[in-house]
Amino acid sequence: MSQTIFKAIHAQGDVVEGICLTAADGFSARYDLDRLKGTFSRPSHKLFGKEYNNMILVLDTAKGGVASAWMIYEMKMRNLCPSAIIFNTVNPILAQGAAHGGIAMLSGFDVDITQAIPTGSKLRLDPKNHTVEIL
Repeated sequence: MSQTIFKAIHAQGDVVEGICLTAADGFSARYDLDRLKGTFSRPSHKLFGKEYNNMILVLDTAKGGVASAWMIYEMKMRNLCPSAIIFNTVNPILAQGAAHGGIAMLSGFDVDITQAIPTGSKLRLDPKNHTVEIL
């Protein structure tokens, strides 16, 4: 059985293993999520209706500003949050929010990560080594 490993430029957080939800779409904790139900709630989002709690999200880019950053922290405090987020690109504000909320995050790959990792894949993230592995 072959394993696929992707190397990120940016990484933070602890080792995480889990199942992923993938979409070539952006991510805004403020506008894309129902943070009380734990679902993607914006009808035009490619993950609309999907539950994100304890999932590894694989998305194109971070959207939003300070509100999204503190909302990630709030989601973590409610134990209704993704276990990790993987982006093609991320902004400093969302990276700070993930760090504050204790959510692992990786970004910056030499491939479009949303095309390389299909939904439902079991992943192992090792931020210290900047790697994402499909198990």
